[in-house]
Amino acid sequence: MKNLYIKICCILLLVLCSCSEEKFAGETYGSIEGKVVSAVDFKPLANVKVFSSPNSSIVFTDEEGKFSIPNVKVGDYSFEAQKDGYVSKFEAATINKGQATTVVFELKLSTANNKAPSTPVLVSPTDNAVNQALELALSWTATDPEKDALTYTITLRKENSSDVVTYKDIAETSFTIKELTYSTKYIWQVAAYDGINETVLSAIGSFTTGSFVNSRFLFVRKINDNNVIFSGNELGAEVQITNSGTNSWRPRKSNEAGKVAFIRSSGAQNHIYTMNADGTDIFKVTSAVPIAGFNSDFLNFSWNASGSQIIYPYFDKLYRINKDGSGLTMIYETSNGKFISECDWSKDGTKIALKTNDATGYNVELYVINTSGAVVNQIASGDPGAAGGLNFTVDGKNIIYTKDVSGFQGANYRQLDTRVFQYNVSSKVLAEIVSGKPSGTLDLDARYSPNEAELIFTNTSNDGLSVKNIIRYTPSSDSSGALRTILFANASMPDWE
Repeated sequence: MKNLYIKICCILLLVLCSCSEEKFAGETYGSIEGKVVSAVDFKPLANVKVFSSPNSSIVFTDEEGKFSIPNVKVGDYSFEAQKDGYVSKFEAATINKGQATTVVFELKLSTANNKAPSTPVLVSPTDNAVNQALELALSWTATDPEKDALTYTITLRKENSSDVVTYKDIAETSFTIKELTYSTKYIWQVAAYDGINETVLSAIGSFTTGSFVNSRFLFVRKINDNNVIFSGNELGAEVQITNSGTNSWRPRKSNEAGKVAFIRSSGAQNHIYTMNADGTDIFKVTSAVPIAGFNSDFLNFSWNASGSQIIYPYFDKLYRINKDGSGLTMIYETSNGKFISECDWSKDGTKIALKTNDATGYNVELYVINTSGAVVNQIASGDPGAAGGLNFTVDGKNIIYTKDVSGFQGANYRQLDTRVFQYNVSSKVLAEIVSGKPSGTLDLDARYSPNEAELIFTNTSNDGLSVKNIIRYTPSSDSSGALRTILFANASMPDWE
C-alpha cells in the first residue's frame, strides 16, 4: 500500500512539471525591440509602459527610450505604449521565428489637462516709444504652466497700412527687426504657441522710428557679396540707406533734384535708379538701354546741373535720359569703338569729360567734348596703365582724375601706384595735387568738396584685397602740412554734395 502511494505521488509530480513549462514542443518564438520618442521634438521618452495584445511581457523604456521583449510567440500583435501626460499609441507588429521585429512609437502630448501659455507682455520698446533705430530689438515675456516649449510669431505693420509683415517660429523672447524706415509709426503684436493649445495674443504695441538727418556724404560698403549704400556726416556717423539684400553702388546726389542716383543689379543687367536721401521712393530710371561697359565697378554717370537729366555709358555710346525715365537719346559714339567707362557733365552744361578704354580697361583716353560731340580738349591718350575718377570744378576750368603712374597692365586690372592729378582746361597743364599717399597704396575715385577747398577719395592697398577707406584731404601751401583723415572706414565710391 505504501509503495502504491509513492507511485501515485511521482506520477502527479511529473504532470505538474509538464504543466509549468513556458514553451511547448512545436511552438516557435521571436522578439521585439524598439524606441519611444516625443512626436514634437523626437527626443527619447523614459519609463513608458509597453505591452501587447495578445498578451506578452510588460516592459518599460530606459533613459534612451528603448525597450526589448524576448521570447514572444510567432504571430500578429498590437503593441501599445502608455505614459502619463501623453496619448497612448498602438503599433501593429508581426513576430517572426528567430527574428527581432523593430517598432518605433511617437507619442503626442495629451491636451486633456494642458493649459495655454500666459499672455505675452511686450517689454521693449515701451509702448509709444519714439526716435527708435531702424534696426531694433523687440522683446517680451511669456510663461507656460506645464513648461511646454513656446514659439512666437511677431506681426508688424506701418500705421495706416494694411500690409502686415510676419516673423514666425521664434524660439526666444526677443527678435531684431531690420531695415525699418525713418519717421514711421509701427504697430506690433506677439503670439505665443505651446504646440497644443490655441495661440495667445499679446496686447498691441507701437513705436516710431527717428527722423532722417540729411547728411552730405554718400559711400558704399560691401556686406557679404553685395554693395550697400550708406549716408554719413562729417563726424563719421553713418546710416545704411539701401537694402543689404540688393547690389547697389556708385551713389551720386543731386541737391537740385532732391534725389540720389545709383547703379543697381537688375537680373543680368545693371540699371540706374534714383531714391530719396533716406533710401525711400526707389525708382528705376533706365530700362531699354542699361548702363554697361568695362567692369561694372568702374562705371560712372553724371547728373546735369538742374537735376533733370542723367548721362550714362553703354559700351561705345553715351546716352542722355530724363530723371523720370523718358527722353532716352544717344548723344555720342566713340569713333574707334572704345568703351566709355566714365563721364562728368560740367555745371554750365556745355562740356562733358569722358574716359574711354578697350575691353581690358587699358589704352585709356581722357578728353572733353562739347554738346555737338566735338573733342575740345584731349587730356590723355596712349598712356599705359589704369585711369579714372573724372570730376569738373564748378566753373569747368579744372578736372581731377586718377592714374596709375606705374603704367602696369595686368589681366586682373590691378593698379600699383595710382595718384590724383588735376588738369587745367585752359592752360592744358597737368599736375599731381595730393601728397602723403602711403607707399604701396592707391588713391581712387577723387571728388572735389562742395566748396572745392578739399578733396575726398578712396585709399587702399594695391594688393587688391585689403580694406578700403574714404579719405578727406585738406591741402596746404606746404605739402608736408596737408591732412589726410580717414572719414569712413571700410568704405569706397564717395560722393560729397
